[in-house]
Amino acid sequence: MSKIFLFPVLFISSLGFGQIKFSGKVTGNKKNPITGVSISIKDSYDGATTDSLGNYSFTTTEKGAQILTATSSGYKPYEEKINIDGAPIILNIELKEAITELKAVVISAGTFEASDAKRATALNPIDIVTTASANGDITSALKTLPGTQQIGESEGLFVRGGTADETKYYIDGSLVNNFYYSSEPGQATRGRFNPFLFKGTIFSSGGYSALYGQALSSVLLLESIDLPEKTSADFGISYLGANAGIQKLSKNKKSSWGVTYGYTNLALAYNLVKQKFDYFKVPEVHEADANFRIKTSPSGMIKYYGYFSSTNVGFRNQDVDSLNMKDAFGLKNFNMYHNLSWKDYLGNGWKINVGASYSTNKDNITMELQDAEDRKQEINNDPLYAYKNFNLINKGQYINAKVVFEKKLKSLSAIRFGGENNNSNEKATYNQYNGAIYPQQIKENIAAAFGEADIYVTNNIAARIGVRAEHSQLLEKSDIAPRLSFAYKFHDKGQVSLAYGIFYQDPNNKYLPSVNALHFQKATHYILQYEKMTNNRTFRTEIYYKKYNDLIKTAGANNETFKAINNNGFGDAKGIEFFWRDKKTIKNVDYWISYSYIDTKRDFLNYPFAMEPSFVAKHTASLVLKKFVAPIKTQVNASYTFATGRPYYDLVYDYAENKYNLIGQGRTKDYNNLSFSVNYLPTVGKANAKSFSVIVFSITNILGFNNIYNYNFSVNGQNKVAVAPPSKRFFYLGYFVSFGIDRTQDNINNHL
Repeated sequence: MSKIFLFPVLFISSLGFGQIKFSGKVTGNKKNPITGVSISIKDSYDGATTDSLGNYSFTTTEKGAQILTATSSGYKPYEEKINIDGAPIILNIELKEAITELKAVVISAGTFEASDAKRATALNPIDIVTTASANGDITSALKTLPGTQQIGESEGLFVRGGTADETKYYIDGSLVNNFYYSSEPGQATRGRFNPFLFKGTIFSSGGYSALYGQALSSVLLLESIDLPEKTSADFGISYLGANAGIQKLSKNKKSSWGVTYGYTNLALAYNLVKQKFDYFKVPEVHEADANFRIKTSPSGMIKYYGYFSSTNVGFRNQDVDSLNMKDAFGLKNFNMYHNLSWKDYLGNGWKINVGASYSTNKDNITMELQDAEDRKQEINNDPLYAYKNFNLINKGQYINAKVVFEKKLKSLSAIRFGGENNNSNEKATYNQYNGAIYPQQIKENIAAAFGEADIYVTNNIAARIGVRAEHSQLLEKSDIAPRLSFAYKFHDKGQVSLAYGIFYQDPNNKYLPSVNALHFQKATHYILQYEKMTNNRTFRTEIYYKKYNDLIKTAGANNETFKAINNNGFGDAKGIEFFWRDKKTIKNVDYWISYSYIDTKRDFLNYPFAMEPSFVAKHTASLVLKKFVAPIKTQVNASYTFATGRPYYDLVYDYAENKYNLIGQGRTKDYNNLSFSVNYLPTVGKANAKSFSVIVFSITNILGFNNIYNYNFSVNGQNKVAVAPPSKRFFYLGYFVSFGIDRTQDNINNHL
């Protein structure tokens, strides 16, 4: 028995003499030990896993030339050739962190992003249409984010001390001219586009990519939806109008087409809600759009989107120069926009994105001076009143073409470059009170080339370096604009970002031509941001400084004539902003809070010296609340916005000195707006029917605050008229149904 028992013992002992011991320690980039790393001899069963201190050890019977491997999630695979010759092997290993999209820092200074590609969204289409104060308007919802101003007397986004002209809008990479319905005196018009047309929204309030130019303050980038999930039809009806449409998906699910039509007439609304203006033609709008999508490859797609609208409106308002007379304004507008884009992967890490857009816009504006009985008054012997009777026809054609090539490099690093061409042709015909006709045409072509690189050093460190060059045919000037961003991510998922950039922009065409040679206006951005996003919570704060040079001046500065315009303007803006969004703390409640402080002055246009612009409030804050009650499929929304008073100035022109003098100033009272909306999702037809419906009811300024945006002053400075909202409150009631696809559960899940 003893011999039999001794045999396996001797066999096991003989194996031990042929084994070689491996040991060592595994650390990361900063010499920190890494636990759970798998260490092994390649193509063998010999190996081990590191302990909490990063140490490992194992034995092997392998001989000669071998390969030792080390793998761990979040790190690049490690391999090293070794020679096993009988002696113990001690090998310390340093793993390099793998740069992945899920873990990598995001370059985000100045930018709020909402897209399918990134879950850290700021605003998506559902957010926009359920923001109580927005009434389904994209830019109205963006006004609840930091950096924006609560401007109600003019359309556009006024961002960080910039005018509305300084914000540009892009759809699928192509510039959109006339993003808003045409201007009406003392009123902010809405954006033309439905938020559900877009799957992604990026709002950048500064420091944006070199891919975008001709914007001193901000850009809004919209990416349209791809193929629909399936064929569907929808219609909606409200006391403002009606709309209907269809989206048809092909049987092979590789293409689709769609058309919609909408009609709006505000007669009933203005009868129910008293308006400040006297409408002799209530706003009436016809609009239609069409689209198609074609998959050109598994990764490629062609998209087309076309939009058409016609608008007719007319109203009377108090004449500021004569309090017993009225100004009667009339507008007929036709707008058309076409956008065609193609994107695909070309192989070997290359990607292409090509886009082109064409748009036309025609405004036929009439203005009459009328008496208390609405009769036209012609006072041709007094220039002050004579020029209040006129007709102006503006026609514009705009072409934008852009191509971007992108090459993916190691990890997430990439380079992209391309070119853009912007062509505009605007014609204006001014018919004066005495029959004189003054035609004018402004043609401009801006060619641009750009390039930038995303450089990821680790998951925690990244930079973006770019440059944009532009040439203006009209100004006969060129510029070179560098852009630089840097981001560092902390271990607690917080990150800090820095952004710097120079931005140039043409003077607005309404200031052209000039007797003086003009050049680009210039803004320089400096941004410092901290952001942390975890578990459905986002905290963000930014400090920024903007320096303006070469702004347009319309009078003064020793100009020889009143119409002489130059680039002698300047200014700056600095401030701090906070944003907090929380979807976790309160069950089924989503809310965000934003706050902005700005200190800014400008000497531009007709300002006699550097002054705080009349479109800026020092302090602005918003609170947006959304609660979804799943059992009854109802969402309740509320939003409150506060802004301190804005400055206003009484400026009177001095013909002798050829400048404006400040003879009076003040500050409007604080702005307050509490709005409320409720969305109910009833069942349509059978319980399992593929349909989706929603009833929407909303009230803006529910408490009826008497907000004043600004004041208009008479030419002599003696009279002033408050610029206020057209009505204290406004309410909306509509019913919308979509057949063919049921989005009810998606809507519910979006708020859980």
